[in-house]
Amino acid sequence: MIELRNLEKFYETGVGKTFVLRRISLDIKQGDFLTIMGPSGAGKSTLLAILGMLDSNWLGEYYFLGEPVHKLRPKDRVELNKRYIGFVFQQYHLLDSLTVYENLDIPLSYRNVRRSERESIVADILDRFQIVGKKDLYPNQLSGGQQQLVAVARAVIANPRLILADEPTGNLHSTQGKEIMELFRRLNNEGTTIVQVTHSESNATYGNKIINLLDGWLKDQGQAANYINYTN
Repeated sequence: MIELRNLEKFYETGVGKTFVLRRISLDIKQGDFLTIMGPSGAGKSTLLAILGMLDSNWLGEYYFLGEPVHKLRPKDRVELNKRYIGFVFQQYHLLDSLTVYENLDIPLSYRNVRRSERESIVADILDRFQIVGKKDLYPNQLSGGQQQLVAVARAVIANPRLILADEPTGNLHSTQGKEIMELFRRLNNEGTTIVQVTHSESNATYGNKIINLLDGWLKDQGQAANYINYTN
């Protein structure tokens, strides 16, 4: 599904280049559940943003479903993002002025799904996530766990091939966090590829692969080889 070859990102400073990612080469297969770990500042969220095509200022090669992302025009990258990728953020990123129903409807409207079809899909996802009773509430009327549940529902409503999750349980208590991770496991078992950034070793056990970043490098990679830990 994803191939990265010698991917690098840096910022120009007064004393030269400050690298955030260095020579990242990595393969992610369809159906993987990959965890990215490492200390703060290691480049984890930056790598996730590049995978999600939210960041286009980098060097190297990135292939997504066979498409050379590094050669695509910005609007073509946006189309790939909208068609195949769902995001889950630590801060939820729900739109406060919209109800739960309206927050779920937005990703479908971006994909030009007909209104009648959108209504059916939203109804199904509300039922699947057991949040039918919350559909007319606003985000500030929900608990943190409920907001994150809605955020996950929004990420999967358009049936993405890939879900990217950045510290998805970071603001939740342990019970809520476990519910979210169990949900990710079910989605992965159904065929969705998941890449999560986390500091939690417990969350990492839900996946089947772990990579560790340190100062922008894949840890223990030497000059080229990937370090990948297969957890099951």
